[in-house]
Amino acid sequence: MTTGSSWDERISAFLLSPSQFLSRTTPETFLSELLDELRDDKANDYKKVLLLSALLEHPTVLCPTASAGEGTAQELISILALTPQKSISLKCHILLAVTNVLISTSCLASRKKVAEEYLDLLFKTIQDTNDNAGGLALHPIRSTACECLREMESCNPGLLSQKLEALYYLKQQENTVLHQSYSMLYTQSLKNAIRLLTQEKDVDNAKLKSTLTGNEGFLWKTIESSMYTLPFSTMTQVSQLPSVLDCKELKSILSLLLEESYLMTPVSQASLLRGLVEIVAMVPAISPAIFKSQLLRLFGTAEVELMHATLLMKGTFTDSLFTAEDEHFLLKRLVGMAQHPLLRTPEKLFYMNCILHFPENRPISCPGEECLPVLVTPQLTLSLLPTVFNDSATMLCRLNLLCLVHLEADEEEEGKGLAYLFDHLVAMLKIVDNQGSREMVVTSFKAIFIFLRHFNHMEKLSEKMVNSLCDLYSRHCRLAPNLINLADRIQESLEESLWSVQLLEALQKCVVAMPPLQLTLQNLSWHLKILARVAQESQIVQRDTICLLLNVLINSNLCERGNWKVGNAILAVCRQLLQHPTLNEMFIELADLLQYVTKHYEDTDIQDHARFYYTLLTNLSWEKLGGVLAIGPEGGQAKIRSLSAIVAESDGLTSCLTVHQTEGCVVQLTKIHEHDFQSANTSTNTLETLENLETVGGQINLSTKVYQEQFKTPGFASEITLRYNLTHANVKDPRFDRMFTICLHFDLNDSHYADVNDIYVPCLFRDRKPPQVSLKLKPYQPYPTSLQLRAIFTTEDGLSWHTRLPDVQVSFPEIFLPIPVPPSTSHEFKEDVFDHIWNATSSGDPSTSATSLFCFKTGSDTLADLIETHFKGYLITRSQDLSSVWKVLFFLPPQFHILLMIRQAEDAVQVSIATDNWELLPHVNSYLQNITVNCNKTMTGLTLNPQNEL
Repeated sequence: MTTGSSWDERISAFLLSPSQFLSRTTPETFLSELLDELRDDKANDYKKVLLLSALLEHPTVLCPTASAGEGTAQELISILALTPQKSISLKCHILLAVTNVLISTSCLASRKKVAEEYLDLLFKTIQDTNDNAGGLALHPIRSTACECLREMESCNPGLLSQKLEALYYLKQQENTVLHQSYSMLYTQSLKNAIRLLTQEKDVDNAKLKSTLTGNEGFLWKTIESSMYTLPFSTMTQVSQLPSVLDCKELKSILSLLLEESYLMTPVSQASLLRGLVEIVAMVPAISPAIFKSQLLRLFGTAEVELMHATLLMKGTFTDSLFTAEDEHFLLKRLVGMAQHPLLRTPEKLFYMNCILHFPENRPISCPGEECLPVLVTPQLTLSLLPTVFNDSATMLCRLNLLCLVHLEADEEEEGKGLAYLFDHLVAMLKIVDNQGSREMVVTSFKAIFIFLRHFNHMEKLSEKMVNSLCDLYSRHCRLAPNLINLADRIQESLEESLWSVQLLEALQKCVVAMPPLQLTLQNLSWHLKILARVAQESQIVQRDTICLLLNVLINSNLCERGNWKVGNAILAVCRQLLQHPTLNEMFIELADLLQYVTKHYEDTDIQDHARFYYTLLTNLSWEKLGGVLAIGPEGGQAKIRSLSAIVAESDGLTSCLTVHQTEGCVVQLTKIHEHDFQSANTSTNTLETLENLETVGGQINLSTKVYQEQFKTPGFASEITLRYNLTHANVKDPRFDRMFTICLHFDLNDSHYADVNDIYVPCLFRDRKPPQVSLKLKPYQPYPTSLQLRAIFTTEDGLSWHTRLPDVQVSFPEIFLPIPVPPSTSHEFKEDVFDHIWNATSSGDPSTSATSLFCFKTGSDTLADLIETHFKGYLITRSQDLSSVWKVLFFLPPQFHILLMIRQAEDAVQVSIATDNWELLPHVNSYLQNITVNCNKTMTGLTLNPQNEL
């Protein structure tokens, strides 16, 4: 039996990673165990709620098909019927689980019988208005039933469209706090019903009235995908009913819903208003002025949800509902809320985002453009100017908004608003200069990026920013990565801007002009990063960079110290210089630099690379150098024939250095059925174990302590060896008749085994005996597995080839090893070991060990043949007559056992099973079924011991 704590661990593991958890079992097995535990009357409600969380979070993992979902839902409904009345919370969770399964597995959409029955159950539950029948205790169940129906209506729009009158009656009858749930359910159903009407042709007053007064069954029909599309910004983007319809009754219903809305929670109010906005947008006969009475209350709300609903209303109806005065008042309200001291930062950011994307009555910009509303002026947003005391997110959001405000206002460079924003950036750089935190550094560079993205065209401000950054870098060289990143991002977003080039050129001059005392080893590393980035710009002259590097190498001890990182950074600059368009103008200087590094730098790797670059410089044109040194878009070598760019007509060399891919599989592994059951060190370990066993009265005393310390020694018989023949595949290609230096590479498909070492085979000839390959596996968990297999080999023409082989399948019986004792061990000793393990397993920890029973029908002769065929190497005792038993022991590395007691009963063969790893039982069952499938009148089944139930 799985204990409560064990279920906690299993559910936690499943929720953390379903795929990893199910690699040790199957979804069907785990779901079956879960449902069995839910049926158990002894399990408490907390435990059952925990079990249901698996179905709530990952229903399609446990129920991958509609049939599995249908069966699971039926089981849960049965469990719900048997759940005691006092278990209110459990019943609510079961309702949610059933709803989740039906929707996720498409049982609802395909109108399965269980879905119909469940809908009837939910509708019957919500008909107990005001708790007249069930009492106040069932209050949460009715609330959950309403939510489940609303979710099913949302996922299958129109499902309740023929029950509007019944839902309206229930809403009106409900006087408790659940009136909110009934109103939400009715509004959702009404909205979808109206949406269905808009898709029909020739809609008249009779059809509309029939819809509003419908009290029939559920509407099962295929819903068009357009039913699910919710967002729209104007009434012209949604299908509408004819404007000539008489909608007095519908208008009365909407008015009543609006009057009751103030009694709801803010989240429910927002959802209700959203639904009503969509309904009015679809019914042109109802004026948006129906919402007018709600505007005053909504303008003064402090709830984010209601403000969002108001803005949706504003974007949908524009001047049909909102006057110019309303628009101006709402915008000022947003500005005030964006700086309210009692609001949290996320809420302030929301209001600022609302200002940035405020839906105007008469917008002048195209949808999707980042353009401020006309009413957002510098005077209106004066209170939103950023300060250094704002948190990072608020400051950046305010800065972006104010940049747009002053950009739209066409303010000159000398304007007060722009001057304030620039001074704000300068103040942030001063904080960075005075040992500001890492967050301040990042925020400052983000702020500069935002500012330059809008005002890079203003030359004076751009030049001032470049000077400020260079001045800052001269004192804090560690900011090199930030400056490089800023230049890259500006270059990406503003392709026509030259600001990045101006910054990099100024940084180059700053580095070159630095006094020698500032060129310490640590600072030099940052400077080299800057110079490497500068060397990528074709518009910047690079001669000063080369002169600086050569002077530093000559006038310092860098070469004698031989620091590999510094040398590699210098070569990174040289690599960029080799690809510079002005290479011919600095040819001599760069050659001198590379030659000096080659002769004097005390690091062999740096010398070799410098020599290679010098060879390229003196032998190749600039165009070919670009081809050799080009870097691909992923940061690796570009996909060009670089070597052929060095030596003309070198296709043969390129071909030899390329690993070719075969069109299909050209080799394969063929299994040899003889199986090396023991590793090389098994006998030694076994003898050492026997020497340490205690002897009492001439008999071996197999105590539990000795067994645990000796038979479970790490490395003890821990490997299994499988043997294969490496042969040619059926494809006959003469190029592969003779293969050499074959490397077999194995990749695991799971984490149950240790990594497998590559296997090397000297050669494979088609006309010779195939070589044997021994595959050694070291299990962590002895489960069946498969390994992906690839091979790299060489053919007679000198070419290297890569091929993919069929996966290697390792079945469960291939993991079996005999009991790890020397061959000369007596049968009495083996039987003592068997009995000891059997007793220890039967009475061991129920969370790890387990016993079970397997039965099948066969004759006595057939049984003897079956045992001789499959269990010969694992027999401990052999039955002499029908009343005796056969004892079989499988050892599964690293330290697990499977024990079988086989006896012939009157009506069937009974196989008693014991193991110290209960997770092996499903594999044992499958194995026994496979080997007994051909027996006469087969009857297989796995019965678990009640005391060790899974």
